[in-house]
Amino acid sequence: MNDFSFYDTFKPQSKKQRQKDQIKENFRKGRAGEDQIRMKYMMQGYEVERTGRGSDFRVRKRDLFTGRVTESKLVEVKTGSADLSNLQRKTKKKKSNYKVERVDPWRY
Repeated sequence: MNDFSFYDTFKPQSKKQRQKDQIKENFRKGRAGEDQIRMKYMMQGYEVERTGRGSDFRVRKRDLFTGRVTESKLVEVKTGSADLSNLQRKTKKKKSNYKVERVDPWRY
């Protein structure tokens, strides 16, 4: 038996706990948006690779016969009204193939 009941959701929470809950929710929402965009590009025939800094993914489309990369772009996924970070703004300014995808994930 767990100690969570329906009425626990209506208990007053501390400001710190509300902030923690909001961060968790934003993280889940962002991850769901990334999964949605990853699936979208994979269904269109792109290779999707996670990048470490400045963008979420590098997507590449290869020629079916030669195997050469015909299209490559950096994709940043944003959910809701999230803003770009300073590093993301700088990367967008430097790279012409930088694309910001805004999504409202249908599940998270």
